[in-house]
Amino acid sequence: MKVAIVGASGAVGQELLSILAERNFPLDDLVLFGSSRSAGTKYNFRGKEYEVKLLQHNDDFKDVDIALTSAGGGTSLEFAETITKYGAVMIDNSSAFRMDEDVPLVVPEVNAEDALNRPRNIIANPNCTTIMMVVVLKPIDQLSHIRKVHIASYQSASGAGAAAMEELKQQYKELVEDGKVSTINKFPHQLAYNVIPQIDKMTPNDYTKEEMKMFNETQKIMHSDIRTSATCVRVSSLRSHSESVWFETEQPVSVEAIREALQKAPGVSVVDDPQNYVYPMPLESAGKDDVYVGRIRKDLADDLGNTLWLTGDQIRKGAALNAVQIAEYLVKKGDLKK
Repeated sequence: MKVAIVGASGAVGQELLSILAERNFPLDDLVLFGSSRSAGTKYNFRGKEYEVKLLQHNDDFKDVDIALTSAGGGTSLEFAETITKYGAVMIDNSSAFRMDEDVPLVVPEVNAEDALNRPRNIIANPNCTTIMMVVVLKPIDQLSHIRKVHIASYQSASGAGAAAMEELKQQYKELVEDGKVSTINKFPHQLAYNVIPQIDKMTPNDYTKEEMKMFNETQKIMHSDIRTSATCVRVSSLRSHSESVWFETEQPVSVEAIREALQKAPGVSVVDDPQNYVYPMPLESAGKDDVYVGRIRKDLADDLGNTLWLTGDQIRKGAALNAVQIAEYLVKKGDLKK
């Protein structure tokens, strides 16, 4: 088993390395790829040093079984054919292929079997906020079909990458030392001591691309007519995203039934004792694999509605872990090139 990581020096690439080691993924050889900036950088994996190679249009992927790609949509589009032409399965973390009809969009706890039907040998990793939400909605949808969902997301700096996390730290440093922020590159406004009600570019309907991803991707992953309406907000936490989720089912579903279903669901941890100030928070979900859920309660404005709060590590379950879980599923099924 030979695995490649494309974008090895980025935040998700580094997390992929950690997770492959933590989960003892059954690989025999590893190859790392990056841009001209990161080529030559060396990383340790399972006691062995690996040097990042420059990603090029050549035969470097000839013996690769699985390629985990996280170098941006432009890179994925340009190199997809190079990566897959010898049979490697490309598990892509960008938005490049998510809505293509011939590319499965997979969250293993929800629709793992979709990964087996991949005409182009590409599997797309969904958007981070979508991943965390559908992991939680799936067991509820099995109680009664979910018709519509409203979401307010609270997304940390990590969602914009390693440089964005460093920018947030730098902004707080500047505020302490100079009383004002002078570094604003990764976000449209100052993020420190602030929230920004825009993630990604605006579309013509005044929803952002991030918000439209949640609408379109949720339907594709859940094979459902479920409708979502989101407001995605960047907050000044460093790592882990959170979401307030209001959902309406076809039939009434009790809070007790929802809690029981979530307690049994894979990839979910219920942390829900609000009377004693117990609920999941980003500081506690950072570095963890599960999506944490709390504040489960009836929606006072909708007789068929309930609401909950969730938080999860965007770099792990929202990106790297989900990709590795897809790879693990393919290995389990023996569904790789011979």
